[in-house]
Amino acid sequence: MNDAIQAAAFRRLLKHLRERSDVQNIDMMNLAGFCRNCLSRWVQEEASAAGIVVDKEGSREFVYGMPYADWKAAHQTPATPEQQAAFEQANAKDV
Repeated sequence: MNDAIQAAAFRRLLKHLRERSDVQNIDMMNLAGFCRNCLSRWVQEEASAAGIVVDKEGSREFVYGMPYADWKAAHQTPATPEQQAAFEQANAKDV
């Protein structure tokens, strides 16, 4: 798969996530093991690996399509006790 196709698919993923602002990050974490914040961290890490400095807020704005604080205020709801319990169970470390 060439870079242009991969980049186009990634742009489509970002567009889809921006359009589906009703889907909460915690639900994505619980079901898929990653969320928009994870994706923004991956963008930041790949930029760094390429020698490009991108700060946390810059990478989040790239993923969310707006400043994270604005997206959070407009779209993010507090996690329910059920969502939080599922998150804690999904992310529990075996001792």
